[in-house]
Amino acid sequence: MSAALPHGGDLAAASLRYGHARAAWLDLSTGIAPWPYAVPPVPAEAWQRLPESAPATLMEAAERCYGAAPGRLLAVAGSVAAIRALPRVQLRWRSRARVVVAPLSFNEHAAAWARAGHAVRAVPWVDFDAALDEADVAIVCQPNNPTGDDAEPAQLLAWRERLAARGGWLVVDEAFRDTQPARSVIGAAGEPGLIVLRSLGKFFGLAGARVGFVATRPMLLDAIAEELGPWCISGPAALAAEAALRDAPWQAAQRLRLIDASQRLQQLCEHLGLAVVRSDHFVWTADACAAPLHEALARQAVWTRRFDVDGATSLRIGLPGDAIAWARLGAALTAALGLI
Repeated sequence: MSAALPHGGDLAAASLRYGHARAAWLDLSTGIAPWPYAVPPVPAEAWQRLPESAPATLMEAAERCYGAAPGRLLAVAGSVAAIRALPRVQLRWRSRARVVVAPLSFNEHAAAWARAGHAVRAVPWVDFDAALDEADVAIVCQPNNPTGDDAEPAQLLAWRERLAARGGWLVVDEAFRDTQPARSVIGAAGEPGLIVLRSLGKFFGLAGARVGFVATRPMLLDAIAEELGPWCISGPAALAAEAALRDAPWQAAQRLRLIDASQRLQQLCEHLGLAVVRSDHFVWTADACAAPLHEALARQAVWTRRFDVDGATSLRIGLPGDAIAWARLGAALTAALGLI
């Protein structure tokens, strides 16, 4: 059995390594919004019946929330399900595709394409445009997790056009796009070669529901659905997702909460002398102190996400959810940075 890729939220491993009880941790490792949508009660029949493959009411709610055209969405068990299916679907078009992806990005993308036998090349963001001339598939996270890089929508659509001209794909992972919906390219998902991924996990704080969406042309949606098989998401998860996607006032309030909290976190870090890049769900630092800071915070039962890529260490810190968590993080950062 192959080892799972590292992700945030791995408190069991953190507890084993540092000795703190699971309940003692302040978990800021995931980028998931700390204010989850309040899911309504689930009717008993949702647990008893096989779920519909794509409830029409869920798809209508998703189309309206995301701005996708009718018939351009597929509901999946979290965006990772689609990430793992796409390389297998691509094998029906090419025996081996040339894939480019940023070296520091959501790690499931590169791993899934490599596992399926495609040629994967890590390309720094500044070189991405030039690399497209020798690629069949390009993968971008918008905004990128964790670095915050965020291409203009016009740039993404130009990349889509270049790739599609030779039958290629541009995969745009918009897992962290909900706070800035105007920058989404999902409305163009009917154009050849564009595949957009969305997820309920981060913005709605419903990572446990495992609900995501793929937006692209119907023929490709059919191929992905065939690859994934029936009953891709559970009945209770579909009900929770539909309620969250329909609640526009809650979404507007959540955007303000996330933006305000991320700005506050940036200010806290910079006040303490830690240079960070802000995204609306977290801050990220590539400072030389990233590795010892991760260790010093962990010793205080504050869990952050460490990235080790090409010999460099960086750190992502998620948002505290209440006054107690803010005070605890502030004290832990002050103590940790004072020792480094």
